Amino acid sequence: MVHDSSDNPDDRARKSPRAIASDAPPERLPAPDVDPAAAGGDDEDDALLPDILEESGAIGEGPLASGHEAIERAVRLAPTSPGVYRMLNANADVLYVGKAKNVKKRLSSYARQSAPLPARILRMIAATVTVEIVSTNTETEALLLEANLIKQLRPRFNVQLRDDKSFPYILITGDHWAPQILKHRGAQTRPGRYFGPFASAGAVNRTITALQRAFLIRSCTDSFFESRTRPCLLYQIRRCAGPCTREIDFPGYTTLVREATDFLSGKSHAVKQELAGEMEKAANELEFERAALYRDRLAALSAIQSQQGINPRTVEEADVFAIHQEGGFSCVEVFFFRTGQNWGNRAYFPRAEKTFTPEEVLGSFLAQFYDDKPPPKNILLSHEIEESELLANALSIKAGHKVEVAAPKRGEKKELVTHALTNAREALGRKLADTATQSRLLEAMATTLNLPHPPKRIEVYDNSHIQGTNAVGAMIVAGTDGFVKNQYRKFNIKSEGITPGDDFAMMREVLERRFKRLINPPEDAGTKAKDDDFPQWPDLVIIDGGRGQLNAVREIFANLGLTQVSLMSVAKGPDRDAGRETLFMPEREAIKLEPRDPVLYFIQRLRDEAHRFVIGSHRKLRKKDIREAGLQEIPGIGPSRKRALLHHFGTLKEIERASIADLGKVPGVSAESARRIFEYFHPQPG
Repeated sequence: MVHDSSDNPDDRARKSPRAIASDAPPERLPAPDVDPAAAGGDDEDDALLPDILEESGAIGEGPLASGHEAIERAVRLAPTSPGVYRMLNANADVLYVGKAKNVKKRLSSYARQSAPLPARILRMIAATVTVEIVSTNTETEALLLEANLIKQLRPRFNVQLRDDKSFPYILITGDHWAPQILKHRGAQTRPGRYFGPFASAGAVNRTITALQRAFLIRSCTDSFFESRTRPCLLYQIRRCAGPCTREIDFPGYTTLVREATDFLSGKSHAVKQELAGEMEKAANELEFERAALYRDRLAALSAIQSQQGINPRTVEEADVFAIHQEGGFSCVEVFFFRTGQNWGNRAYFPRAEKTFTPEEVLGSFLAQFYDDKPPPKNILLSHEIEESELLANALSIKAGHKVEVAAPKRGEKKELVTHALTNAREALGRKLADTATQSRLLEAMATTLNLPHPPKRIEVYDNSHIQGTNAVGAMIVAGTDGFVKNQYRKFNIKSEGITPGDDFAMMREVLERRFKRLINPPEDAGTKAKDDDFPQWPDLVIIDGGRGQLNAVREIFANLGLTQVSLMSVAKGPDRDAGRETLFMPEREAIKLEPRDPVLYFIQRLRDEAHRFVIGSHRKLRKKDIREAGLQEIPGIGPSRKRALLHHFGTLKEIERASIADLGKVPGVSAESARRIFEYFHPQPG
């Protein structure tokens, strides 16, 4: 979808005031001593497969008759107008969120004891103690509110969209005489043209790189742009026209921006024809260097379109959804088509009981998917859903333009859906295979380490600092589906009494802060929805180190009264060789596995991931300190040299990127000073 920032609708305007006032739970802020962090940067990971929700297995159900009685009490007070109802158990946990055109009539269907209902619904009724109702003005309002509450509360008996990351866009800015092209997430408040959504950050980055080659638009920040006195490297490698130093004039740069905007708006054929004409003209005038430049730009545009794979001929703007079910799991594959181009696809694995039909899963998935995203003009589905007309009306109101929801039967639209369905089938097959491999590894680990059962949650801890400064600890988490990155945490070391470089004291602070919150959870812990699929307590804790580190952590666990968590440390091999690690566990001899043992390789991956995450967290913290402090913290760099460096490189970021040789070329900076500056920005963490 292409639009200006001023055209972005307010997603929250769709909720009725009554719904917001009475039902939006207070947002739970992260704990002040634990900073949640995503580990994967901007690159997205596939969603984890949810646990299969069996039809058996009580969750605190009472007698079925008591559930019917609770619903009957609600029926007596229920309105006959549209609304949303929530069924709660004895602990006030929301079991189910539903909507209805006539709430009284819908609840009455649950209250009839003689009605033939699926086992899933009977278990839900048996667990119900009370019912809460919110009236809405229309059924459309009820649909939107239902989707919003399901995403917030994550009820046990609803289909849940679990992997709900925002999508990136390409932004060509409109608040500078030389517009910038960049990747954008979040609120679209900055003036400019937005193109998207793209399925992944990788797809955006590849497209921006190719667009820079084709249209030579700058990607630098405004502050970097204004500080330049000579063109940067991107100009030298022909990925920027150099407007910062007037290597191109204003009309010429404006033409490049217009061509890029036209290309992203779907006028790719016209843009390529124009470039081909210019190339031919330059060749006829024997200006072969200029002709070669147009040739390279045409090649870059062709590369963008070849990366997009399938590009429809008759579908201008659509999202394509296809669902495949197998082994009790569901996979929804989504393809994004904008301006006649394929802007990527993503696989989702929603959480749903295996008794849900594909149509039921897809219908609930769609309402939640567009809760915080602008819908396109067309939504193409692999299965007919029951409330397609209601969904189309709701999304049309939300988007401010007509939205069609349909399951095509023939033509190119049907081909797009079939292609998406094939991808859904293959994605679910890969995910099931990966999960089976991970399960076998966890079973082998339990056998090798003599654990009571295969661990469902593994936590690995590490810390990083440089001579005690910018100390940070980190925890990474793995489970039956691999790394669980939304559970990663980093801990800024705060204790003032810690001796710089005291790794034991740092680890003590990290573990105490982590496990004290598990032992004594905050009073407001119930205000945030819990994920029943993944345990909060670890089965196995792994630390980097030898017997000494293990004994220190054992003492910490003993002081906290932790006895149910298995503990292991991993010591590096001689000369830090991978494959020769030694494993230590309490009251056991040291364990050495064969270099090619899959369990050892798995443990190495866990340790290396923790190391990668903590080093990345440390570097971010250090860079923040460096940028706040400037250059005055470097010994021997006074105001004169600082001015010379900034005059030569333009910004602190460019000084950080410079090599020792480049630093030595600055007037007044000796070889020794250049070395100190380089080592200050590129230290070796300890």
